[in-house]
Amino acid sequence: MPNPVLLSTAYLPPIEYVVQCLRSQKILIEQHETYQKQTYRNRCTIATANGLLDLSIPVKKVNGNHTMTKDIEIDNNSRWNQVHWRAIASAYTHSPYFIYYSDQFEAIYKNPPAFLMEMNTALLKIVFKILKTNLDVNYTTDYLVQPENVADLRQAIHPKTDLVYPGKPLEYTEYVQTFSNKYAFVTKLSIIDLIFN
Repeated sequence: MPNPVLLSTAYLPPIEYVVQCLRSQKILIEQHETYQKQTYRNRCTIATANGLLDLSIPVKKVNGNHTMTKDIEIDNNSRWNQVHWRAIASAYTHSPYFIYYSDQFEAIYKNPPAFLMEMNTALLKIVFKILKTNLDVNYTTDYLVQPENVADLRQAIHPKTDLVYPGKPLEYTEYVQTFSNKYAFVTKLSIIDLIFN
């Protein structure tokens, strides 16, 4: 069995994130790192009729730039959850499986939790349930500086870089995407793109 994989938390993570989870079967999510902006921790990318759209959850760093990821609060003063759900519904309402799975996701958006880790965990549980997998997900109890016997991908899966995978590289199998008639196949999208299509 492959080593456990160590990942950052991710908001509706990209397909490559979920692939690494499925390959490993044992997942360790870092929650004691200093929170990093412009990552998948609070953002995802979906495909819309007008092209790619990044959705970012507004957050509050209670301890400024030294806030640990586990302490990051969601700024629920704005209506970000309504904006995100409308964007997702608009992008995927005509996808073949949206009708089957949308209610599970929509319930989280109607009443989002207070903390980013809670939001990401709730959504990841839905993803794993839909994929009919029972993965062993654990969370760090302190920051792992040099983890042993773990595939450390905390910094590897990032919106601005291409991941060099340990072992077998990821090969995307093209599937029909909602706007395939307008755009070429797009990688690095949120796992919901694959689920709804």
